[in-house]
Order: sequence, then structure tokens, then C-alpha cells
Amino acid sequence: MKPIDRKLNRRDVLRGLATGALVAAAGRGAWAAPYRQADTSWFANCRFGVSTHWTAQSQPVGADDWLPFEEAVARFDAVKYVDSIAAAGGQYVIFTGTHALQMLPAPCSAIDRIAPGRTTSRDLIGDLADACRRRGLHFILYYNHSCNSGDDPAWERAVGYHAADKPKLVSNLLAILRELGARYGSRVEGWWFDSCYSLDPRGFYNSVTTDLRGFQFPWDEWVDAAKAGYEARLVTLNSGMLTHFLYSPRQDYEAGEANDLVGIPSSQFTVEHLQGHRWVCLDNPGWVHGKVMTPLAAPRFRRELVTDYVRTCNKSSVPVTFNIDIDRTGILSPESLALLHDVSKQLG
Repeated sequence: MKPIDRKLNRRDVLRGLATGALVAAAGRGAWAAPYRQADTSWFANCRFGVSTHWTAQSQPVGADDWLPFEEAVARFDAVKYVDSIAAAGGQYVIFTGTHALQMLPAPCSAIDRIAPGRTTSRDLIGDLADACRRRGLHFILYYNHSCNSGDDPAWERAVGYHAADKPKLVSNLLAILRELGARYGSRVEGWWFDSCYSLDPRGFYNSVTTDLRGFQFPWDEWVDAAKAGYEARLVTLNSGMLTHFLYSPRQDYEAGEANDLVGIPSSQFTVEHLQGHRWVCLDNPGWVHGKVMTPLAAPRFRRELVTDYVRTCNKSSVPVTFNIDIDRTGILSPESLALLHDVSKQLG
């Protein structure tokens, strides 16, 4: 998740919903052939999944446990990570590939051509996807283009975010998606794309910091690149917390960023006909464990509240993703895992 100003009132949320519906309708009319949405039934049948924001900015709990990114990726225990999520009752994983910094825990020649030194020799993403498949868990890959208000200024310049020639930015980003999509194939069953509001000012949130006059980011091409050769992949374009702005009608499920136990769904599908989804910070509301020598966060909610929330969402066939705190060594919050294990038992 990319932190942005999230002070919303009821009127703001309703305005965002209405705007999203209008754009969705306009977008549908612009396409000669309707977009064939992917089958989301496997997602709808899940009770809950687990996500982590393990990134190059994640810090260790122990004072002596900090390692350079390449070494931290090399030592990350993918099997233990997936096993712990499966034992807690999670049925799918959303793993953060890149976030504020464009640092990918995997090889990627497209990124290397743009800015060397931002990838790793180990393919941790592939190892995690394989571990999920062996345990019967689904795997969704989170991706952030990392052009966000100067969080990674060197990357913004290299990728073409501030160039007058915006097609350079588009071609660079689409090359990354195509390469990763081709490598992982059916092992990546979905994409969760963040920070769309830094590439397109039309939505409820606008964090664009470059000159986009006369340029419209081609979201339809983005989705096509993300699903190239694998139309069954699910795609969502995040418009920000508790909003439903459609940058493109070519989406399959709701980003569902809720942060808290809010936004109870009343039906399986949104007004834009996307499969419903909720994403909640179970423990650390900052998403990333960004402070060294700080204990992993404990759950913010009582077990009964979490159980009731999941059960209520599931009544509408809407799965819930719980983001769990994780440190640089790959250790997940044991208290949060224990709570989810109890929730899973309560759900039956």
C-alpha cells in the first residue's frame, strides 16, 4: 500500500462511488467488444487469505539481523513462510513484489535495462509461487510502479516518469509486466496493482507529481500486458481506500483496500460488476515493518470481531485478505498467525 491522505467522510465516499460508476459506464461504451472477465469463482470460494508487505524497506526485529537486500532475499525461507500461512488457515497469498522502492526480489531484465542493481539473482517470487502450489494455496502478486511522490526519485527519472516523452514510461512498465507474467505463467493467478492515482489524476485520489497534460495512461494496454497469454489471471487496479473508481473496465475483482474491519459488502459483486474483496491490516496499520529493533505488531482486533467480519463477508462470497506484520528476516507476527488460526477454527 502507498500511504496517502485517507481522511474520508460519508459524502466523500459516496462521491467516489458515483464517479467510479460514471467512468465505468463510459469505459464500457468505448469498447467495441466487451471485456470477458476472468472466472473469479476460486477467489469467491476462499474465506480469507494472508498478505505481507515484505519489501526492501522492511527492517529486522533484532539489532544484528539487518542484511543487504540481495542477501535477505537469498535467506528468505519461502517454504516456512507459506507453511505458516497455510497452518493459520489462509487459502491464498498476496505477496508484495515492489512497493515504495522499485526493488524486486527476483531477476528481471526489463528492470535491469532501466536501472541496474534493483533485482536479485534468486527468484523469491517464483519460489513462493511454487511453495503455494505445493500447499494448495493460490498466489496473487502485488506490483507497484514506484513512481510515488519522490519515494524513489532515481527510479522515477530512469523509468521515464518525469520525461516529456510519456510513451517511454509506458513501454518500460509494460515490459516489466510482460516479462514477469511470461515467467510465472499460471503460477501467478492474479495481480494487485497499486498507486494508480500516481499515474492518472482522474480518480478520487490524485498523487500525480509529473506533467500529464495531453497524456492519458493506457490502462487497457496495462491490463492486456498483465494477462498476456493467461486470460484466467485476475486483475485489479487500486483506486485507494474505500473507493471504487474504475481506471479501466478491464478488471476482474475489487482491490478492496479497507485497512480496518469496515465496508461490509451487501453482495458478491460491486456496482461495477467486480468480484468483491476486502483487505485489512490485522496488526500494523503502516503495512511495512519499517523500524529496526521494533517488535512485530500484535493484532489490533479481538478474535470475535475478526471472525464475525470474515463470516459476514463470506455470506456474500467476498474473501478477506489480512495483512500481517513481517520483519526483514521473513518472520511473521506469531500473535497474528495464532489469531487467524483460531478464526479459521471458529469458521469451521
